[in-house]
Amino acid sequence: MRCPFCGNDETQVKDSRPTEDNSAIRRRRHCTACGARFTTFERVQLRELTVIKKNNRRVPFDRDKLERSISHALRKRPVEPERIERLINGIVRRLESTGESDIPSDLIGELVMEGLGAIDQVAYVRFASVYKNFHEAKDFEKFIGDLEGSIED
Repeated sequence: MRCPFCGNDETQVKDSRPTEDNSAIRRRRHCTACGARFTTFERVQLRELTVIKKNNRRVPFDRDKLERSISHALRKRPVEPERIERLINGIVRRLESTGESDIPSDLIGELVMEGLGAIDQVAYVRFASVYKNFHEAKDFEKFIGDLEGSIED
């Protein structure tokens, strides 16, 4: 494993343990060159997923991109990191369990919306503003009005 600080290829594993939900192995590493410590995660990948974008472009599924998008929506919100990790793991498992290797980007967006809606309404609206491409304040007004209507039902 390459050190993220100095780029050295020689690192040592100091501690390994399963994550809280047993979906990955957490490894504490130490760089032999610069002495830095960092953590890596090892996960089982059931199949190679390809995302079909709205313009029909095909790109490899990137778990880190999913994590960044969700973390961005949840920035400065009172949500525990473990809950975020469970959400991401759940989305990835659902994608892998579809039995398909080609996943439409819309499906990923809907799964993220569903997950964020259950965790934090502000993050849900933040993600929706990008996912649904809001351009004006009235787009937010309509979306929040629809959201409030669905909550009251």
